[in-house]
Amino acid sequence: MSAPALQVGGLTIGYRTATGVASAVSEVSLEVARGEIFGLVGESGCGKSTLAAATLGMLPGSAEVSGDIRVAGRSLAGMDAEALRGMRGNEVAIVVQDPLTSLDPTFSVGSQIVETIRAHRNVDKRTAHARAVELMSQVGIPEPERRFGDPPHRFSGGQRQRIVIAIALANEPALLIADEPTTALDVTIQKQILGLLRRLRDERGMAIVLITHDLAVVAETCDRVGVMYAGQLVEVTDAAALADGARHPYTRALLSALPTAEHEPGALTVIAGEIPDLESPPPGCRFAPRCTRRIDACARRPALTGGPDAVACWLHADAEHPVAETSR
Repeated sequence: MSAPALQVGGLTIGYRTATGVASAVSEVSLEVARGEIFGLVGESGCGKSTLAAATLGMLPGSAEVSGDIRVAGRSLAGMDAEALRGMRGNEVAIVVQDPLTSLDPTFSVGSQIVETIRAHRNVDKRTAHARAVELMSQVGIPEPERRFGDPPHRFSGGQRQRIVIAIALANEPALLIADEPTTALDVTIQKQILGLLRRLRDERGMAIVLITHDLAVVAETCDRVGVMYAGQLVEVTDAAALADGARHPYTRALLSALPTAEHEPGALTVIAGEIPDLESPPPGCRFAPRCTRRIDACARRPALTGGPDAVACWLHADAEHPVAETSR
């Protein structure tokens, strides 16, 4: 049996500041199977993009890291810079929110795809050119041979995002990280890009981690979803059942904040309070200060338990699975 596309075990990431260490990710463990689309949701600042950067081996030198990350069975621990460069693009690739930050405006899009191919494959320019044109066609760029030499500014926002996806797919990675890939796009183009990701998953069997704020996108696109709050994973569940099956109070609060046809004007629910200071987070459950259902036990940190549908909440604690020790 092949290894999962992604395995994260006890990952903790902190950033040293002038006044202490900010705990950006705290003891996160998860697995993403090959061929699975796994959604990662939560408020801004909850650690989603830090987790993505760690998966790509792209954390800054100031980061303090413990735990393990394995991509297609290979551990990132101890990899030197050259090995990490070889892994990125080959085994794991990323699609970012704004394609203009990924594309060089002074080079044609085709040459940038070719460069990515030749950085990891021992092929000549003609072969790489043919592969680049094929990729542009696969992601839906019309007349790819003619558009090969065009610079990024001659493409629409949705087409630029397709080019970034083509670059990410150039060397057939086992894992694709899509970090808010549709936020800057209108609804019609967003639907096209999400449909493209699903089709590519079906055709290639690769795993996708989709980072987003949009729970509707998760329900429509993902197989499973992980919910993060203040650097911790608080719930993992089936995406299709998210609306009716969410158990953690934070997940339910996020869902209740979504507008629906039944909402009266001005009646949207707001999650009171703010994400805690990650240099001095509250002990126990980090959501407890904002939670309307908190109990005395929330002063201790609950473990993420429950098998495939896991939740870290005292309200759903299993007597056979004791809570973790009080921890920051």
